[in-house]
Amino acid sequence: QVQLVESGGGLVQAGGSLRLSCAASGRTISNYGMAWFRQAPGKERDFVAALTWLTSSTYYASSVKGRFTISRDNAKNTVYLQMNTLKPEDTAVYYCAARTSGNIDDRGSYRYWGQGTQVTVSS
Repeated sequence: QVQLVESGGGLVQAGGSLRLSCAASGRTISNYGMAWFRQAPGKERDFVAALTWLTSSTYYASSVKGRFTISRDNAKNTVYLQMNTLKPEDTAVYYCAARTSGNIDDRGSYRYWGQGTQVTVSS
């Protein structure tokens, strides 16, 4: 079992930055592929970014590539999402997730989820 707790969300103006954190407990995240998803009101939960467990390769949705960066600190058992040049369309609840297999950008591949943190970008 892995417990995930997100933090760092908030209200920011367009063009600003936020860094989300996902603190894991129960198991070490170095054994899991980690990802961030987001869900806007009335929409599905969409893939944002992922980090593989073996090679730490990173993958991004086209909408955030070049603006967001996923990383992890194994010593702190924490995954981060640095979000720069934020846009109003980035407004959503952001979720951290962990997987051991399956497609990187498929939410069905992720077994463990956090409770989410709200990010609101004003124009």
